[in-house]
Amino acid sequence: MEEKKEELEKDKIEGLQEEIYKEEPKRKILVVDDEKQIVDILVYNLQKEGYETLEANDGEEAIKIALEQKPDLILLDIMLPKIDGLTVCKRLRHTLSVPILILSAKDEEIDKILGLELGADDYITKPFSVRELVARVKANLRKAEIDNNQAENVEEQKKPANTITIGDLTINLDKFEVMVRGEVIDLTLREFEVLRYLANQPGQVVTREILLEKVWGYEYYGDIRTVDVTVRRIREKIEKDTSSPKILITKRGVGYYLATN
Repeated sequence: MEEKKEELEKDKIEGLQEEIYKEEPKRKILVVDDEKQIVDILVYNLQKEGYETLEANDGEEAIKIALEQKPDLILLDIMLPKIDGLTVCKRLRHTLSVPILILSAKDEEIDKILGLELGADDYITKPFSVRELVARVKANLRKAEIDNNQAENVEEQKKPANTITIGDLTINLDKFEVMVRGEVIDLTLREFEVLRYLANQPGQVVTREILLEKVWGYEYYGDIRTVDVTVRRIREKIEKDTSSPKILITKRGVGYYLATN
């Protein structure tokens, strides 16, 4: 009798666990690539990690699916039929704020700069390690969730303007807005996050690895050139002379810091 009762209790607990598991929404990832073999590999590994996947094989299809299904993250190849990946990225960034990870066989600096400038959150070069790619997917999803929660908290709390001012640089943490010498600068969210992190410790040198961990959410995986490219884009927007920066400074061989005077 006791054994029967224990079995019933066990079945009840397992049933409740199944219901809880069912209620948890799966993160949805859109995989965009015209090479079926790559799509199959990515879909298999992402589903193994518990993600729901969507597939698109050209740029037009990618835009249509992304706008209709609103995935939580997009893996986007550059070389696509009909509409290229960079154009897809630019169009989607106007309406979606989800992380976009560019996939490309190209490793030229100009492609990385263009991808980040058009709103991509990360850039992964083929051939890539599936383990590394999955780690970057997790890191970008985790970072997006943190950013969304912070934005919601700011909106709910309705605090007075919360700003950091360092020399000519003013960062409005509530509006996610940066001003240089009184002029509002148009930055991507990732560029803003880099400045915000550095502004919280002005004058202190921060390594590229620390920036990858704290801003991009990577603990080990990640290309530090992603940091360099992002810093270069920030400088083009906030410095009078990028060859002799006065605000965002490089400590050669170490990292970056914000000048305090």
